[in-house]
Amino acid sequence: MDTSDYTGYRPLMFSIAYRMTGSVGDAEDIVQEAFLRLTRVLRDGASITSPKAYLATVTTRLAISYLRSARVRRESYVGAWLPEPLIAGRDPDPAEHAEMADSLSMAFLVLLESLSPTERAVFLLHEVFGYDYREIAEITGKSEPNCRQILTRARRHVDEGRAGVKGPRFEASREQRDEVARRFFAAAEGGDLAALLQMLAPDVVMVGDGGGKAWATARPFHGPQQVARFMLGLARRGPKLGARLELAWVNGQPGAVTYDAECRVINVFALDIADGLVQAIRSVINPDKLHHLGLVSDVARRGTPPPAGG
Repeated sequence: MDTSDYTGYRPLMFSIAYRMTGSVGDAEDIVQEAFLRLTRVLRDGASITSPKAYLATVTTRLAISYLRSARVRRESYVGAWLPEPLIAGRDPDPAEHAEMADSLSMAFLVLLESLSPTERAVFLLHEVFGYDYREIAEITGKSEPNCRQILTRARRHVDEGRAGVKGPRFEASREQRDEVARRFFAAAEGGDLAALLQMLAPDVVMVGDGGGKAWATARPFHGPQQVARFMLGLARRGPKLGARLELAWVNGQPGAVTYDAECRVINVFALDIADGLVQAIRSVINPDKLHHLGLVSDVARRGTPPPAGG
């Protein structure tokens, strides 16, 4: 049996690896390495009774190893960290079910950063993918009682983090949230401050991820007035750069991709929308996190004049 018989498990593997790492490129590398290991095992004549369990195990363990090796890079990251954006219909299809969409949100993935690699794996496998303790113990190489303790600890960390991070709270339908996003970006492009203020929650937060390589807000800022004026500043600058904004579905949330005059990606916005209001805006502008979407613009790179309003 060759590995082509196992490709149906690729969406599951990518879903696990992406949630573990927050990186499209690293998730793809992990999935590829898992298949290479599968090839070697099959070549040696081994019999795999449960391909799904085998591939989930290899993928999870590779992701844990990746996170351990990446810890120093994460701790020294410049500014706010956001995951690489997943654009619906463009990135590898994670084959998500509707009930799993919330676990793709940027708010959720940022919360997972507070967990150790093993805590992250146990939490995701149980809370998102529905594995029981016996299966999680086999995947992680831990005992069942240990997995229960790890999950309890992980839940506590996540609950503590939720108190300080704007969560997605996706009660509204996708159509309703799409409409709010459409009106929000239209108001920004139209320079309509009053309309923007009406669509922003009282405690709205704006987060930018430039990674020290692109101009972004140094730290998150809060409040309708600051956020609205920042968005208006971006919108005023856009026409001078030949930029255009295209609505998109980003990490299971309404959002948009901004392109320059040469159709290169400038940044990606993701919006948290609840109760008809924008609760949070997250902007990924670090060029290293956008290459999987196509050519990346240099208009926002550090070394060029800082953008007005940024």
